Amino acid sequence: MTPLQHLTYLAAEKKSAEVTDWAGRIGWLVGLALFVALVYWLMREGWKWRGTLQGDLPELPSAPDEPGEARLTMSGRYHGSTTAGQWLDRIVAHGLGTRSRVELTLTDAGLDVVRPGATDFFVPAEQLREARLDKGIAGKVLTEGGMLVVTWAHGERLIDSGFRSDRAAEHTEWAETLNHMINKTEGAR
Repeated sequence: MTPLQHLTYLAAEKKSAEVTDWAGRIGWLVGLALFVALVYWLMREGWKWRGTLQGDLPELPSAPDEPGEARLTMSGRYHGSTTAGQWLDRIVAHGLGTRSRVELTLTDAGLDVVRPGATDFFVPAEQLREARLDKGIAGKVLTEGGMLVVTWAHGERLIDSGFRSDRAAEHTEWAETLNHMINKTEGAR
């Protein structure tokens, strides 16, 4: 076979590409979109169900009219609340599961948590139990000591709330000041 005959043979054997089956492709895309929507809906229903199960949690206290002079202030992020000691058991009732920006203010009356776009709350000094540096809370894991976790009593539950300052160097001062304040409050009881 001469080279010319070989090229002619190869050219005759080539077939054009298959025409795309648009109906099949669109069907797969619609099916995938429906599957993603179903998964999203199931996650949302699970979140709402968790809030229903935590319905026994009392309403969150609001800050007093005269909270006193600020001992410490901090800007940062609120990463959520969990059942104390169970860092994956997220609490979603009353908006405690909603991540947001946060402005913390510590006074002699307690801890004022102001969250733009989410529910603000106040933790009275007598309900504060512990402050520590930790590496995470449900849905957020950081380096060791990267998060300030404040344990507080609310109703019949102990709750851990996780905060991260815009300036991580503040965490140690916050933990020490909170623990000193808690020890003083417990000594007065």
